[in-house]
Amino acid sequence: MRTPLMAGNWKMYKTPAETTAFFQDFLPMVADAKDREIVLNVPFVDIAAAVAGTAGSNVGIGGQNLHWETEGAYTGEISGPMLRAAGCHYVVIGHSERRQYFGETDATVLKRTVSALAAGLTPIVCVGELLEERESGRTNQVLQTQFDGGIAGLSPEQFAKIVIAYEPVWAIGTGKTATPEIAGETHQAIRAMVAAKFGADAAGAVRILYGGSVKPNNIKELMAVEDIDGGLVGGASLEAASFAAIVNF
Repeated sequence: MRTPLMAGNWKMYKTPAETTAFFQDFLPMVADAKDREIVLNVPFVDIAAAVAGTAGSNVGIGGQNLHWETEGAYTGEISGPMLRAAGCHYVVIGHSERRQYFGETDATVLKRTVSALAAGLTPIVCVGELLEERESGRTNQVLQTQFDGGIAGLSPEQFAKIVIAYEPVWAIGTGKTATPEIAGETHQAIRAMVAAKFGADAAGAVRILYGGSVKPNNIKELMAVEDIDGGLVGGASLEAASFAAIVNF
């Protein structure tokens, strides 16, 4: 059985003080959720407050990106060892916003993933297609390209330690959600790619999260789909009661 993983992605929201307040409200709401993993991926400046605010709880903290080098003259960047030393256990890699606005490529996704693993972090590696790619029937082709360039270069041992997040770009922050049927078909296709590259056991073990306008009112039917193992939740993770409702689906 794959342990469900509910991961929030705060993007560029919340100050350290707001982070502290969030966890004061949130932790009591999810204290009984023992059969799933709960993660908040927060802005770099909020990591210290988030780690302090979740100490001794069932909630893990992650970053939203990292550089593939462990240190160096890379102004404005953060390394895997820095995230780990700050108390993170997870990191989001290759989010569509990183690809769209900051030049992330499949090749850099692979480099960042390897670096995260070397630092002892669990990478949540994102894949997903644009609206025009979905409408032109190229979803699986696009996902295969992203998989081949950004994930398939891992060793089997490395692959066993990652999480994949399927995020249809057309559903992120738009209010549009892939129907459970569409999401299920796409997750199944990704799992088939894993099986072809890493084998049936790896395909059965890897967790594939759905991201894209996940909300309290649609999480239950999404989680009823066999190949969906959790959510990568954006806007709905910013409010304690909302994210708690998703975690406690």
